Amino acid sequence: MSSPVTFPEDLSLARYFLFDRLDEGHGAKVALRYGDRAVTYEAVARQTKKMTGLFAAHGVRRGERVLIVLPDAPPFAWTFFGVLARGAVVAMGNPHASPSSLEYLVRYTRATAVVTTPEVAEVLRPLVDAAGSEVVAMFVVPDVPTGADWDAPVPGLGTGGKVHLLSSALSAATEMDPVAVHRDEPAIWLFTSGSTGEPKANVHTGRDFAWNTEVYAKRTVGYRAGDVTVSVPRLFFGYATGTNLMFPFAVGATAALFSERPTPESLADALTTYRPTVVTNVPTMLGKLLDHDDALRAAGKAGLDLSSVRFSLSAGEALPEPLLRRWMERFGSEIYDGIGSAEMFHIYASNRPGDVKPGSLGKVVEGYELRVLPEEAEGPGALPCAPGEIGVLWVKGDSVSQGYWLDRDKSWRTFHGYWCRTGDLFRVDEAGYLYFAGRSDDLLKVGGQWVAPVEVEECLLGHAAVAAVAVIGVEEDGLTKTKAFVVVRQGHVASPELAASIQDHARAKLTKYKYPRVVEFVEDLPKNDRGKVDKKALRAREAGRG
Repeated sequence: MSSPVTFPEDLSLARYFLFDRLDEGHGAKVALRYGDRAVTYEAVARQTKKMTGLFAAHGVRRGERVLIVLPDAPPFAWTFFGVLARGAVVAMGNPHASPSSLEYLVRYTRATAVVTTPEVAEVLRPLVDAAGSEVVAMFVVPDVPTGADWDAPVPGLGTGGKVHLLSSALSAATEMDPVAVHRDEPAIWLFTSGSTGEPKANVHTGRDFAWNTEVYAKRTVGYRAGDVTVSVPRLFFGYATGTNLMFPFAVGATAALFSERPTPESLADALTTYRPTVVTNVPTMLGKLLDHDDALRAAGKAGLDLSSVRFSLSAGEALPEPLLRRWMERFGSEIYDGIGSAEMFHIYASNRPGDVKPGSLGKVVEGYELRVLPEEAEGPGALPCAPGEIGVLWVKGDSVSQGYWLDRDKSWRTFHGYWCRTGDLFRVDEAGYLYFAGRSDDLLKVGGQWVAPVEVEECLLGHAAVAAVAVIGVEEDGLTKTKAFVVVRQGHVASPELAASIQDHARAKLTKYKYPRVVEFVEDLPKNDRGKVDKKALRAREAGRG
């Protein structure tokens, strides 16, 4: 397969995503919005040059990791591009992660510098100050509400030694231009979700990001210079780093940020404030927005206004067809559901303008190649599954990871040259549309038959009372049974009668052995830091009851 896009050897991502916009005459255009505050491309570039000089002054060398643990606010952008302009490597973490997870990231990445919030800095300070620590500097950014001053002082922050207030450090920094960076130098580490243990980092080079930007963001879904983008997933997650920072910057659009935890209310505020044209979303929040709109209308208020939105993006977990149809009927705004992974940086199969197949994840993105192979296949040359048969998805493309940091064995199992074995189960129809069938390690054997939880979940979402659902396997008398955790839609009341109705609905739609033997009603489903339903937490909860 020949690549549809080629790049020069000198490929600084700071230039590709940011400084090239200045050369194109977009310096005065708004690059970032944060509440009622706006930052131009020229201002982002100036701050990026100061960040580059700051890293150089503190001894951060090319190839070394800088750990960014920040909320979605403007300093994230110039920190991100400043690392890349220095020729160093970006690693990102969740500022709301547990102390043990944050400490793990510092040790695992062997970061030379950390840029983070006061709360995280206090957690990491003992580790950073410890003898033998590889961290030479920790820069602190105030964690402020959307629209507030990101350069504000931080009361009680003890600076000195390795700890510095970023705004003060930048005011004294010398601007430095981006260094030349080879297209195949490591540029950004993207972490797996850590569903089975601590997350592992995929080592990605510069051209991985530029290549996917060209074939997916520009050619497939069509980002434009006039777009204003908003994201539910946070910027530290590669899905959103792409859709709400890299992609809009690549076309001279505007990325609109909010630092609060994503909720239906905070997202509704962002929709009203920014009037976005592109919204990055996840299925769980799509359902919550529909319920929020129901509640607003039931209270006699105006519903959500999505009239500015050209399209929404969905990824990270399956978008059930009933939910998509409910959204389309309510708002008339298209959702381009797709599949991607940290191993491939971003989305490699997707629905797209003029080609949305409800229930599917669309077709392969130009430049990638997909194969659905039997689960036992040891390489990409195995005989593919027939159309309609379920197998493991393999993907080939120029954005493939170089491997997992410090896990050679897992790398060998996953990566086969250009090819990546995703571990996701799919079927493909005669027309080339992909249909998700779950993870191979999520399958449940019930009564000697395999059950894909995603199929049961999609069925249950077709019940009028079900707002959200997650299905797992539970052990009872040595046997595996399916259990559904159900969030009830507004206007319905959890009861034994409703549970029986949900089970009857599943029996009528599915093969008998697939219906959930147990239904438990919950206020909400636990999420991991990527916004996905955290089934590991549900399984742990069940194990704790034993």
